[in-house]
Amino acid sequence: MQLENSFQVSAPPDRVFAYLLDINKVVGCVPGAELSEVVDPSTFKGKVKVKVGPITVAYSGTARISERSDADRTATLTAEGRETTGPGSARATAQMFVVAADGGSTVRIVTEYHIAGRVAQFGRGVMEDVSRRLVNEMATCIKANVETANPPPQASPPAGSPQAGGTQPAAPSPAPTVAVATARPVNALSLMFAVIWDRIRGVFGGRSA
Repeated sequence: MQLENSFQVSAPPDRVFAYLLDINKVVGCVPGAELSEVVDPSTFKGKVKVKVGPITVAYSGTARISERSDADRTATLTAEGRETTGPGSARATAQMFVVAADGGSTVRIVTEYHIAGRVAQFGRGVMEDVSRRLVNEMATCIKANVETANPPPQASPPAGSPQAGGTQPAAPSPAPTVAVATARPVNALSLMFAVIWDRIRGVFGGRSA
């Protein structure tokens, strides 16, 4: 199964690309994810939990940055894991592209994944819609963190003011507090009902038109 998503970030491409490859920062934006170990700069281990109604499916596995080009701002991430309490498994390959656009950046992510086990019973259509919603939530979190960490430059003080060379030094301004956004826990069942409801409304809406 393959999905393609893109989103805009109001920050320079180099800054966005560096953030995407910093696992210690990005992991907080992945719904249900937990970083267990950083093996090296390109390899890390972790867990991902997905709540499906009354049950919670947890995967434990390893992810690697298998390809990376800082000049082109492209990278390929491969990951595989197994359920911690069941026979299910998951494998994914994600290609990331960051390009300059409209004074900021456009991030495009092409993901190909294979899932076996309890989660796969929801079917392709529901899985695609759920995956898109999760990627959108992750994108919102990344945008919030990168854009907050990239504030606009401060204006220079007017000539003759204490800051510009007066007799009294200006008191240092306190550093702004930056709130780091994180992803919310995943409830796949609620997402599935939301998808089904959208489709029902589309069918009856079309008949009444």
